[in-house]
Amino acid sequence: MKRSLLFSASAATALIAVPLLNQPANMSAEASPINGSEKPVTPSPYPERPLFGDTHLHTTNSFDAFGAGNRLSPNEALRFARGEEIISSSGIQAKLSRPLDFLVIADHSDAIGVTTDLYNTAEADLNDPVLKRWRNLMHGDRNQAYLVTREIIAAFQSGKIPQELIRPDRVTAMTRRIWDAQIDSVERYNEPGKFTALHGFEFSLSIKGNSLHRNVILRDGADKARSVLPFPSQGTKGPEPLWDYMEAYERASGGKMLAIPHNPNLSNGIFFALTGQDGGPMTAEQARRRAAFEPVIEVTQIKGDSESHSLLSRNDEFADYGDAGWENGNAPLSQLKKPEMFGGEYAREALKRGLLIEQRTGVNPYAFGMIGSTDSHTGLSTADENNFFGKFSNDEPGAGRMNTVVNPGIAESRIGYHYLAGGLAAVWATANTREAIFDALLRREVYATTGPRMSVRMFAGWSFSSSLFTGDWVKAAYSKGVPMGGNLSAGKGTPSFVVQALKDPIGANLDRIQIVKGWVDAKGLAQEKIYDVVWSAPKKRKIAKGRLTPVGDTVDLATASYSNSIGAPELRTVWRDPDFTKGQKAFYYARVLEIPTPRWTAYDAVRFKAKPSAGAKLKDQERAYTSPIWVG
Repeated sequence: MKRSLLFSASAATALIAVPLLNQPANMSAEASPINGSEKPVTPSPYPERPLFGDTHLHTTNSFDAFGAGNRLSPNEALRFARGEEIISSSGIQAKLSRPLDFLVIADHSDAIGVTTDLYNTAEADLNDPVLKRWRNLMHGDRNQAYLVTREIIAAFQSGKIPQELIRPDRVTAMTRRIWDAQIDSVERYNEPGKFTALHGFEFSLSIKGNSLHRNVILRDGADKARSVLPFPSQGTKGPEPLWDYMEAYERASGGKMLAIPHNPNLSNGIFFALTGQDGGPMTAEQARRRAAFEPVIEVTQIKGDSESHSLLSRNDEFADYGDAGWENGNAPLSQLKKPEMFGGEYAREALKRGLLIEQRTGVNPYAFGMIGSTDSHTGLSTADENNFFGKFSNDEPGAGRMNTVVNPGIAESRIGYHYLAGGLAAVWATANTREAIFDALLRREVYATTGPRMSVRMFAGWSFSSSLFTGDWVKAAYSKGVPMGGNLSAGKGTPSFVVQALKDPIGANLDRIQIVKGWVDAKGLAQEKIYDVVWSAPKKRKIAKGRLTPVGDTVDLATASYSNSIGAPELRTVWRDPDFTKGQKAFYYARVLEIPTPRWTAYDAVRFKAKPSAGAKLKDQERAYTSPIWVG
């Protein structure tokens, strides 16, 4: 099966050099409202299919996105997510092969719109020489304009941002104007039952360059969203002020918010700390607040994968996915990584740390579900390897982007090929509405994929057997057990787990399903184990010396294609934990692996006849991670 390219090499080559930086900011085709009234959507008794979306997309309103050339407003971003064809900021026709089911525009609350405002300010009206320089760079070529992004980020992180740019009255007025316009766009394209647009923003807290970012999502409509402004991270030293803001919003409006941490892999060990913000032991109240406001984390996106790391999970042959290039330091590479930092950066280790903290305080702060999203700063939510539009608009499709140095002048710099194509959030909601999607996130009935739209279910119970797969087994699983994200209370015997995965209908076959278990042993040490529970070609493939034999590899790099002659379109089983210890608290989540497929770098090499650098990875096994189920 050969995956098609969603834009042609000739079109991309012809249009990639078109400079749009000198055109007015927020240029947009006339935004057309969705026709028809909002008819009530009747929820199903239980979730019947996963909804796929992105909770982390930036438009021209994010200061770094604009500085890197993004000229797509929330209107274009929403139209694109709904399946319309649009023109990217670099002049390329862009379209999804399949629309998304939902989208959150999560522009940075800090400095929202300031680069747009600076761009549109006459040079003569600026007093600060740094601002004049930035303004003129943004009116230059794309590479010069991107310098502004890096310099503004560095200025914010060092506290040396020109005060003329962030004068409180100016920022407040600008934030109000941009937030109200974004609310209008989100309302315009929200169509319950067909496509859901949710209100949200990104809280971009960094401590000395170490990422503590969160995406904040509202359950509510325009009336409640207008009652607040996006909460900025400047001046805060931890997430607690954000939780205060969320708590105040809920108390005043009767609405609901949740926060989704992302890129813990760039936090240099502080995201999933064992301590509280003051450096002392985490208290039960601190743990309670974190668990309440942050029920889900973004475990995979363009800037790497945060499920686990080979230094933490030495017996996991698949623990290195998306690590390359992102394991050497924090986001700006202002501080390099030390081995002891890895434990506070990856989801699996955090889940184990949560059990340790729960033993001491009675509350698990890291009882989170897992999703993926893009973190694209192009206004284009693309997660497919053959349709990757880059992290920023200045690295949209083109011959040299995979070999571009991301951090010039730094020896440990990342290279363009280190970017992943993205991720998606998969949500088991009872309807395609704001309320149902938010509630599914809140109860953690969600999972992450690295891009493919595979359908994955997981349940736990005390009486499941292989005979479950007759009749309406999903209904039976809900009635006799708990789905992913749930807590299975104590029962008799050994818990059993039902897992099913269906391949992406237009994607690759499946290699295997694994169950990852974590627990704290009798000595108080956190442990983990990975079980291969069902796999393709079971008559040919066996477990030898603790490892399942590989599925094979059909990737043809000369054509950037692969074949579904190996793997399976569906895998499912009922599995019992052979190492279960009664009374021992543990978590279990499923990891689903596809057969090997080409990465976006391989598609670029064929499309643009570009030679990849020696370190560029050209193929991989994409995957999904379910939210855990806790037992005990």
